[in-house]
Amino acid sequence: MLNFGRNRAQPRSNRPLSLGGMDYSDPKRKNNVVGKILLAATLTALCIIMLKQSPTFNSPSPFSLHEEGVTHVLVTGGAGYIGSHAAMRLLKDGYRVTIVDNLSRGNIGAVKVLQELFPEPGRLQFIYADLGDPKTVNIIFQQNAFDAVMHFAAVAYVGESTMNPLKNNLCFPPLKLTIPSAAAFPLAVLFPSPSLPPYYHNITSNTLVVLEAMAANDVKTLIYSSTCATYGEPEKMPITEVTPQEPINPYGKAKKMAEDIILDFSKNSDMAIMILRYFNVIGSDPDGRLGEAPRPELREHGRISGACFDAARGITPGLKVKGTDYKTHDGTCIRDYIDVTDLVDAHVKALEKATPAKVGIYNVGTGKGRSVKDFVKACKKATGVDIKVEYLPRRPGDYAEVYSDPSKIYRELNWTAQYTDLQKSLQTAWRWQKSHQNGYGSPLVMAS
Repeated sequence: MLNFGRNRAQPRSNRPLSLGGMDYSDPKRKNNVVGKILLAATLTALCIIMLKQSPTFNSPSPFSLHEEGVTHVLVTGGAGYIGSHAAMRLLKDGYRVTIVDNLSRGNIGAVKVLQELFPEPGRLQFIYADLGDPKTVNIIFQQNAFDAVMHFAAVAYVGESTMNPLKNNLCFPPLKLTIPSAAAFPLAVLFPSPSLPPYYHNITSNTLVVLEAMAANDVKTLIYSSTCATYGEPEKMPITEVTPQEPINPYGKAKKMAEDIILDFSKNSDMAIMILRYFNVIGSDPDGRLGEAPRPELREHGRISGACFDAARGITPGLKVKGTDYKTHDGTCIRDYIDVTDLVDAHVKALEKATPAKVGIYNVGTGKGRSVKDFVKACKKATGVDIKVEYLPRRPGDYAEVYSDPSKIYRELNWTAQYTDLQKSLQTAWRWQKSHQNGYGSPLVMAS
């Protein structure tokens, strides 16, 4: 073994000298310690200088800055079914996206899919927060340089709204977030209050909170996600944008109230506003990256497509069709089913065409109505399962027939539905359901 130590005839003692019961340190050793401290301080100072000269040191977040050529869109409810598809399309088109969601209905798994698809810094940011808290919302707007807002966040089940229009029946699951290992994925947690506000508050009041924050922070473009439920049960079909709005359920009423607030605000504002009233949403991402994964406890209130898939997978014993005595050709409700990919395309076109100090209101549908029985037949073919169907009395708040006249949105935004084959849209959604037996997994867990 090689010896790199010094050879000393008399090794130096490291013990302090002692005189008369008092200890005195070796002055040479003391000087050595001081030298080491000075060296460490010098190296630290050099490191700090080098870091400060680095362009990335103490630089602000790209989400907090307006950048020429980059449009930063806040997507509320972006962890939900429609919101996540919209966020994906925006990211694909080169937008910068911030998602705000309280995860009461959305799923962090959808956000993780987006993060994996778009991992570049400055592209996607997720904030776990509740829009019902004005202070939190203001902080979000103050700390981020938004150019536009797509406001999807809302509870959206007609049946649930008739059962509990004012009841505080929704609550946040306990927070359990496993942050992904990718450092490029910013995630902020602004802890929401323990429970959500009542149904009307969630839709109408939260929209007011968002609108006030936009005005206070000079955000000039709003794309508002509304619904055909604001029309109620019109006497004449198809529904146009001038059809009287006479909603018959709390969901539709709450959405109409939100629209009224927006329209009143627009009278003294130069904000660019687009209101999209869309019909019954189906389908999923054609490439199988995103889908619909509602919470199990909400199945009875969910979309008919989800109920069909649950029956086809054996999760439920069969499909319950509520109402067979409507004044339609087969006695069941008639609806206009719009594929989520088409719906997202309409939102992007609305964003592109939004004009300062102008309000655009558009129906988003196919212009063709299909009955529930027709839908069930298509679902059976799409899944290859002979789903058992149970016919029950009407559900409160439902209307017999609703389908759109989409000519205005075609004329002004050059938008028309492309995915109009009901069975094919259901087949696309079914493929995602089969390959995601547990949806995205636990709603609040994001594995690294």
